[in-house]
Amino acid sequence: MPNLADQLAQYTRKAALYRRLEGNRVECFACGHRCPIPAGFSGVCKVRFNTHGRLYAPYGYVNIISTDPIEKKPFFHALPGAQALSFGMLGCSLHCPYCQNWLTSQTLRDFRARLDFTPITARDLVRRAHQAGASAVIATYNEPLITAEWIAAIFQEAKSSGLTTGLVSNGNATPEVLDFLRPVTDLFKVDLKSFDDRRYHTLGARLRPILDSIARIHSLGFWLEVVTLVVPGFNDSDAELRAAAEFLAALSPDIPWHLTAFHPDYKMSDGQPTSAATLLRAAAIGRAAGLHYVYAGNLPGRVGTLENSTCPRCGEPVIERFGFRVTRLRLRERGLCPKCSTAIPGIWQVSASTRTAETLVYNRCG
Repeated sequence: MPNLADQLAQYTRKAALYRRLEGNRVECFACGHRCPIPAGFSGVCKVRFNTHGRLYAPYGYVNIISTDPIEKKPFFHALPGAQALSFGMLGCSLHCPYCQNWLTSQTLRDFRARLDFTPITARDLVRRAHQAGASAVIATYNEPLITAEWIAAIFQEAKSSGLTTGLVSNGNATPEVLDFLRPVTDLFKVDLKSFDDRRYHTLGARLRPILDSIARIHSLGFWLEVVTLVVPGFNDSDAELRAAAEFLAALSPDIPWHLTAFHPDYKMSDGQPTSAATLLRAAAIGRAAGLHYVYAGNLPGRVGTLENSTCPRCGEPVIERFGFRVTRLRLRERGLCPKCSTAIPGIWQVSASTRTAETLVYNRCG
């Protein structure tokens, strides 16, 4: 019986994001590794491979399909309360020892993570989204950039049928892949895992390409939200959190920064879970750096008001949440604060049952 890698090789197409080099080698542009791949080999991700001087990429399958609140991604400034159809493939460009999706992301690296997959067309996936009542289609669970060509096909179909599209990514991107995906992608969540290059090396990446990608994602006009999983002893020092917050605030104080709690998993199953006090400390650092929208997640009911969105001008709560559930939506049409009419940046949808006829408004973060 063919192994998983051989089975996956049947669900590929010739890639768009590469260039040919001498000697039948290719350079892949899908992620920040920019792997030079000899014929007969795959890149770091294990799913993009060179056959006779041509690069092939995953296409036509999924590993997971699920419908859940868009806040779970997390996107807090996009379609509050909406359902999102989330899907993922297999493989990743990093190898984080605390990965909470390791069964999906590390499938071709770790024999314990063997999983199956399901062939599907882009049209059928989008049809499932509509049947589930979803307003968005989100690529997540593994690293979507390594399947950029397949993601683009799905997102093109999704946008043609009126759905919002989004990526949940480690941010290890290239200008080429961001330019390739921009026409069909609305939302982009980046995991900023550390602000220390040495730490990033332990995860299989470098800090600089991540920071360059975050800046480019913002400049290209994707709706950007950033998440840092706060891991005790790894990235939770005041200095590192402050550096990350100051970097984001320099790009725009309106970029939402989510600080989420680590729970022991994968190769760090004996680690210390993140306390509510640590998230509150990290959030205070983010606010002091000038960020307007700092959130604490994964500990519902234990982080005060840090699950809510508040107006940075008058302090009025505009969206109240408990965990991934919106409990009160007070935004006016066009995403305005109900008290002082300040425009809250985001992609806002106000349904007929809550306000007026459905509207979709984008307020660009400055």
